[in-house]
Amino acid sequence: MRSLPVADPGTPDARGPLRYLWWVARAQAAPLLAGVGLAVLWWLGQALVPAALGKAIDAMAQRDAGTLMKWSAVVLGLGVVQAVAGVLRHRFAVVTWLSAAYRTVQVTVRQAARLGATLPKRLSTGEVVSVGNSDIAHIGNAMDILLRGAGAVVAVVAVTVILISTSVPLGLVVLVGVPLMAAAVGPLLKPLHRRQHGQRDLQGDLATRAADIVAGLRVLRGVGGEQVFAARYREESQRVRRAGVRVASVESLLEGAQVLLPGVLIACVTWLGAHFALEGRITPGQLVAFYGYAVFLIAPLRTLTEAADKLTKGHVAARRVCRILSLEPEIAGGDGRFFTGEGTLRDGESGAEVRPGRLTALAAAAPEDAIAIADRLGGFAPGDVTIGGGPLAELPLAEVRRHILVADNGARLFSGRLRDELDVRGAAGDEEIRQALYAACAEDIVAALPEGLDAHVAESGREFSGGQQQRLRLARALLADPEILILVEPTSAVDAHTEARVAERLGKARSGRATLVCTTSPLVLDRADHVLYVEGGVVRAEGTHRALLDAEPGYRSTVTRGED
Repeated sequence: MRSLPVADPGTPDARGPLRYLWWVARAQAAPLLAGVGLAVLWWLGQALVPAALGKAIDAMAQRDAGTLMKWSAVVLGLGVVQAVAGVLRHRFAVVTWLSAAYRTVQVTVRQAARLGATLPKRLSTGEVVSVGNSDIAHIGNAMDILLRGAGAVVAVVAVTVILISTSVPLGLVVLVGVPLMAAAVGPLLKPLHRRQHGQRDLQGDLATRAADIVAGLRVLRGVGGEQVFAARYREESQRVRRAGVRVASVESLLEGAQVLLPGVLIACVTWLGAHFALEGRITPGQLVAFYGYAVFLIAPLRTLTEAADKLTKGHVAARRVCRILSLEPEIAGGDGRFFTGEGTLRDGESGAEVRPGRLTALAAAAPEDAIAIADRLGGFAPGDVTIGGGPLAELPLAEVRRHILVADNGARLFSGRLRDELDVRGAAGDEEIRQALYAACAEDIVAALPEGLDAHVAESGREFSGGQQQRLRLARALLADPEILILVEPTSAVDAHTEARVAERLGKARSGRATLVCTTSPLVLDRADHVLYVEGGVVRAEGTHRALLDAEPGYRSTVTRGED
């Protein structure tokens, strides 16, 4: 029994779609070659049946019972070979399909984890989702068709050799007809490739739109924007439908060609064979064999056309996978000294500093400036950031992630037990969890759940309101207890009373640790040990909240929303 997926998928070749497909094929060379061998045996078992039937008919016409029995046994044997080889070929085809699909999922997920915050900046949600929705199936189909396609080529060659050895004109008809059929199908592949690629892009955009609508459904209902976004979704959905119709129009021509072209070849072979039989150039048994070959050729020729279609789709899918695999994280991380947790974390671009043992607040006139500073300090974006005087970029990325935590409102709650969602490391006791919930003012949320901390959380924590989710995320960040914690607008979705309690408790919960809170809430700013005012991406003033209110008009306007 072969275990799938494999533990280590290997290092993919993402230099191009053809190179990627070749890498996938090489990674499963043994089952692929075994499947090709069985496919060849399966096709040959079918290809030799008309010849055996022809011999049996000629023996019957000559009243040769012994020869008739011999060729009848050959037909039976060929049937057994087909049955056994067909079953085994299918098993290997399933293995290669699953192996290619799983391997693609593995390398894509591994790359997504490696990219981290870089991925959503460079690719839309829909593009990534499309890999799991459809592209893995097309890559699996490309591997699967290699088995039957290779066997079909061998079968066509074998039939051509048999026909030429029996009748040169008939053999030449097949020998010339097959390449002509392939050439006739060729012009359809390029427009099919182009339209499939366009449809994939539109499907990705539609998936992104759906994800955005689901994520912001509560907000849309609150502002009455459901109908507007529903209309936009319908419009994009219709574009995807029209693109699908354009793809189907070419595919219908391809399907028609799979029936028409082999049918024309069969008609030519049968017509010539009948004339040769009437002229006595071939025997009745050979005529039956030629007709059998003409009918048999439909299957391998259709398989070859199918191979062209599936390999084209696999090429389009591999291009999307290569696009993801070719991305590089904005922060690669060094391999030098290890994190000590000591010293000031400083952003050279803005001048913002996070000092040990102090609760620092950062109020930015433009919210995007605060987010950019938090990303740089947390190692999620490149920048001139130092820790204890040394470059942050020289530290191993795993160490940075372990000791510096950036918690923003883009973080998600995953499905599972609430206790496990809060204590992601599985090392905290009930008392530590209780203290984190108290600091985040989230005790009431747990108390309202019948099973408490053992309650099951649905996907994205959808059973909780926006404010409840924000408090649970804050409790999770506090429970992680990193040396440096960077919070981005941790109280934006809670009421003023709760916000005041969080502001009061946050400093005590982080006592002795370095904490930076990016916020414009006067309640939180008033509780901070030190406040930084950022304008134009640079720290313009710093001090206590009250001192800045008196001395800095820009700060006063930012935190009071322009009200005196």
